[in-house]
Amino acid sequence: MAAASIAGSGVRPQGPVDAVGDLRPPDPPPGAGRPAGPAEVVDLRGLHNVEFGDTEADLIRRGMLRVEVDACGPTLAGHEETSPVFVNERLVLLWLDDPVRTPEGVTVGTPVDQVGARYARVSRLDAPHGTYRFDGLLARRGDRAYLFLHDGRTVRKIIAGYADWARRLFAEGHGPC
Repeated sequence: MAAASIAGSGVRPQGPVDAVGDLRPPDPPPGAGRPAGPAEVVDLRGLHNVEFGDTEADLIRRGMLRVEVDACGPTLAGHEETSPVFVNERLVLLWLDDPVRTPEGVTVGTPVDQVGARYARVSRLDAPHGTYRFDGLLARRGDRAYLFLHDGRTVRKIIAGYADWARRLFAEGHGPC
């Protein structure tokens, strides 16, 4: 049941093939990770006006959750670069797209070695061989964490929220849709 709540589309990324024959996603575009304007910041509480643990019903009532949008799921009003993940009707994770960043300045395109330098404790998570998944770095603080998915060189995707759900999402290999 919980796995179905965070289940993804299962679509494999298209792109070049790596040394062991697995498809790997294309490199980020030049300048990725350096937003042109001010970037939105997601901390371990959530976003401005949206916090982890908020209910879907409360976010709809406050006009923060849009369910009528033609997307892979509900979207957050005013936060188009984020994809919410709900479990048991509570917000547990946010998938972040460029140019959204953490308070420490990590965004899509940040070199992996800088992630370790900006967070006191980072756990390495290895994607299973033969899959189309990224490796991860989990920067945990209490019951919350950032999960930085990377290609060995740069951060490719950031997920923020409850640490147990981030780790479970990584282990099960699901996307936001």
